[in-house]
Amino acid sequence: MKKIAIFAMSIALVSLSACTNETKQENQEAEVSVDLINNNATAADGAVTVDAENAPKFEFEEVVMQFGEISQGEKVKRLFKFTNVGKSNLIISDAKGSCGCTVPLWPKNPIAPGEEGEIEVVFDSNGKSGHQKKTVTLIANTVPNTMVLAIEGDIMVPETQNAAQ
Repeated sequence: MKKIAIFAMSIALVSLSACTNETKQENQEAEVSVDLINNNATAADGAVTVDAENAPKFEFEEVVMQFGEISQGEKVKRLFKFTNVGKSNLIISDAKGSCGCTVPLWPKNPIAPGEEGEIEVVFDSNGKSGHQKKTVTLIANTVPNTMVLAIEGDIMVPETQNAAQ
């Protein structure tokens, strides 16, 4: 019985060691630090100072895009194009849709001053009807550190579904 217990403990230790190694390797591969993004520029205590003049800055061609009328169940894709008009690298750490039907894709690499980037937003109208306005909130190392984009339009329910309801 002792041999089985020692064998089980040995396997557990080896597994734990392997997991720790993988985590270290994954962390070493990440080149972008999120420390820059948590700038707390709006902190009430005044202890945090941010150099807004030299910070990166979004300049979007459009922040609200229309997708018009679509049939229920269609997926709509829109590209929000932007330029970093700030004085340092722009890093987007996260992008979240206002619901599960709105999925954003964003550049994971820093955007240098003067460079352009795109935020792709896919909206799935399945189960939706009427006028819809969905948002995507970007978190970046800008001042302020959030930016909100929106898509909106009307979802038409097919006649066969209207008659069944």
